[in-house]
Amino acid sequence: MKSSEAHATSSPLTGIRGWLAELESPAFLWSFLYFFLLLTAYYVLRPVRDALGSTQNLQWLFSGTFVVMLLLQPIYGTLVSRFPRRVFLPVVYAVFIACLGFFYWAFHHDFGWRSAAFFIWVAVFNRFAVSVFWSYMADVFRNDDARRLYGYIGVGGTLGGFLGPIITRSLVNQVGVANLLLVSASLLTLCLLCIVKLAPFARAREIERNGHDDEQAMGGSILAGLRLIWQRPVLRAMAALMFFGVGVGTLLYNEQAAIARTAFETAEARTSYFAMIDLAINLTTISVQMLLTRFLLVRFGIAPLLLIPAGLILLGYCVLAAAPLPLLVAIVQVLTRSGEFSLAKPARETVYTRVDRESRYKAKAVIDTVVYRGGDVVFVWTHKLLASVGSMAVFLGGATLAACLAASAWQLVRLQRKPLPEEAPSPGADLLTARHP
Repeated sequence: MKSSEAHATSSPLTGIRGWLAELESPAFLWSFLYFFLLLTAYYVLRPVRDALGSTQNLQWLFSGTFVVMLLLQPIYGTLVSRFPRRVFLPVVYAVFIACLGFFYWAFHHDFGWRSAAFFIWVAVFNRFAVSVFWSYMADVFRNDDARRLYGYIGVGGTLGGFLGPIITRSLVNQVGVANLLLVSASLLTLCLLCIVKLAPFARAREIERNGHDDEQAMGGSILAGLRLIWQRPVLRAMAALMFFGVGVGTLLYNEQAAIARTAFETAEARTSYFAMIDLAINLTTISVQMLLTRFLLVRFGIAPLLLIPAGLILLGYCVLAAAPLPLLVAIVQVLTRSGEFSLAKPARETVYTRVDRESRYKAKAVIDTVVYRGGDVVFVWTHKLLASVGSMAVFLGGATLAACLAASAWQLVRLQRKPLPEEAPSPGADLLTARHP
C-alpha cells in the first residue's frame, strides 16, 4: 500500500473524503445506484406488507415463508446452473416485476388469500433480490475493492430505506395502495439498467480470475448450494452466523413489541416509540457506514466488524435480563440492527468476494434465504415458548444466542484467514478501479 493510501485510511475521519474520491468510479456509482433503487423499491412495499400482516398470525406467515423458500430453491438453482449471468440476473428481476403486476391485479379484487400471499412474497423478494445483488457485487469487485467500497455502497441501501417509506406515506392517500406496487416495479426496472451498466466490470473481473470471459452457465447440481455448505467450513460458519444473527434479532423484535404494549397505553405512543427506534437505527447506520466501515475493513479486516456487534448484543441482552425497560430495549435494538447493517453485513459480503461463483450464487442464496427464514421460523416459535415464562427467560435465551453468535463470528474470522476456494487469478484487464469506462 502506498504511503498516501495508508495515511488516507489511518483515521475514520477520512470517511467523507474517501466517499468523494469514489464518486469518479463508474463501477461504484452504478453499484450505489443499484442498491439505492433496490432498497427503495422494497421499502415502498414494506409498509403495505406490514399493514396487511398486522391482521394475520405472524407465526404461520413466517412458517409459510420458509416453506416457499424451500420450494423456490430448486427453481433458482436450475436457473443459475443452466443460464449464464447475463441471462439469469435479468430474469430474476423480470420475475419480481411480473409478480408485482399480478398483485396489482389481485389488489383490485377481494381475494381472501391476498394479504397472506403478499406478505410471504415480499419476504421472499427481499431475501432473494438482496442476495443476488451482493452476489453480483462479488463478481464486480475484488476483495480489496470490497473492503474499500462496501460500506459506501451500503449507504445507498440505507438512503433507500429512508426514501421508500417517505414515498409510500406521501402517495398512498393520493394514488392508493395498488398503485404503490407499480412505483416499486418501476424502480426495479431501473435496477435492470444498473445490471447492464455493471456487466463490463463483471466481465473484466472474470477475465482477471480465469483469463477468459466465456459467460458460460456455471453448471453443477441445482441443489449444489446445500452440498457446498456441508463441505466447506467457511460456508458452514457463514450459515451459523446467519442463523444465530436471525435468532437474536427475532427474539428482541418480538419481545420489544410485547414490552411496548405493556409500557404504552395508546397506539399513538407505541407508534412514536417505534418511529424513534427506526430513526435512531437509520442515523446510526449511515454514520457508521460513512465514517467507520471502510476504515475498519481496510485497516483491520472483518474481525472487528463481526466481533464488535456480537459483543455489544451479548452485553445488551445481559443488561435486559436484569432490567427489561423500554428505553434499554430501544438502545439494544438500535445497536443490534445498526451493527448488522453497517458492520456485520459488509464484512460477510466481503468474504464472498474470495470464493468461487457456485459458492457466491448457490450457497449464498441458500444461506440468505433458507437459513435466514428457517431461523425466523425456529425463533418466532421459540419466543412464543420463552415468553410464556417471562421477559427474563426471553433475554437469557437471547444472551445464549448472542454467545453462539460471537463464537460463530470468531470461527469465521479464523477460517477466512486461510486460503478460500477462490477461482485462480490470472492476468487480465482491470476495469474495476478505472475512473472512466
